[in-house]
Amino acid sequence: MTNDRRLRPVDLARLAGVSAQQIRNYEDAGVLPPAARTASGYRVFGEAHRGALLAYRALMRGYGPVTAAGILRTLHAGDVPGALALVDAAHAALHEERVSLRAASEALELLALEPPAPLPRSGGLRIGEVAVLLGVRTSALRVWEGAGLLTPGRERGTGYRIYEPADVRDARLVHTLRRSHYLFDQIRPVLEGLRREGSSAALRAAVAARGQALTARSRVMIEGAGALHTYLERFGATAAATGPTADGQG
Repeated sequence: MTNDRRLRPVDLARLAGVSAQQIRNYEDAGVLPPAARTASGYRVFGEAHRGALLAYRALMRGYGPVTAAGILRTLHAGDVPGALALVDAAHAALHEERVSLRAASEALELLALEPPAPLPRSGGLRIGEVAVLLGVRTSALRVWEGAGLLTPGRERGTGYRIYEPADVRDARLVHTLRRSHYLFDQIRPVLEGLRREGSSAALRAAVAARGQALTARSRVMIEGAGALHTYLERFGATAAATGPTADGQG
């Protein structure tokens, strides 16, 4: 490898829109390959570092900063298969999210369109019975109630929570949505829509929005993988693991 250009930290910083100190941090973290030093101790960067920085910025948008840094750190340690395994794992995780979303969509449609199912016994269920029915802890039900997602009634005299059929249905919905990584603020309009209109329109909108977000993320992940491929093709595993010398030679 040859590096025809000698770049300063500030040159790379301007390219990425970050500070020169952040560029130094990237090198220390292994996101950039090791840089040579001048006799006075200044870092000397080259085109390989520019390529690594562009690859990292592209990867970060789709894979997130932690995974993107791990990919390049592993690559710069000379482990190309390990770096590509991290890429594969991220895509596999995205696929699992799609599978979960599809399953949740089907389950939620059934729950939303069906009337509340009869309870095992009349008079409503207490919190422990609902927890067993759903396979969750009573503390989770209390958290959901505290967030305003559930509104069970109270038993006269004892003050115990009583879950009617509609309350159990809502708890089922919350449980299913939480397993699909929906936030409370995303779940709330679904439940409000069901209570207000008995419609699954808000549910469908939430699922559709999540699907669109996954599609957008998939596209930027492909772009990031393309940038990584370009970096590997241009500089290769050995070049990526070796910084330039002070006179600009690799």
